[in-house]
Amino acid sequence: MRKYELMVVFPLEEERFKTSAEAVRKVLADFGAQIESEEPYGDRELTYEIKKQTKGRYVLFNINAGPEKIVEIDRQFKLIGELLTFLFVRVDEK
Repeated sequence: MRKYELMVVFPLEEERFKTSAEAVRKVLADFGAQIESEEPYGDRELTYEIKKQTKGRYVLFNINAGPEKIVEIDRQFKLIGELLTFLFVRVDEK
């Protein structure tokens, strides 16, 4: 398994944030990814409008997962309509 940072931008509305954050955690668990930490980065202005939203709630997840699982997790995240955007970055182990 490799280490990844996953930055997710959620909608600001509390109810939508809670349901979509729970959906992200469920998808990660379903594909065997281990969440090492979850760090809220706060509410921020988006550089450009995404899904008619100009602000989002940023959360950084540090996870461990197999590279083949990241492809499947990515595919499932695209099906979660509430997510504004997300990005996986592999962390180099030194």
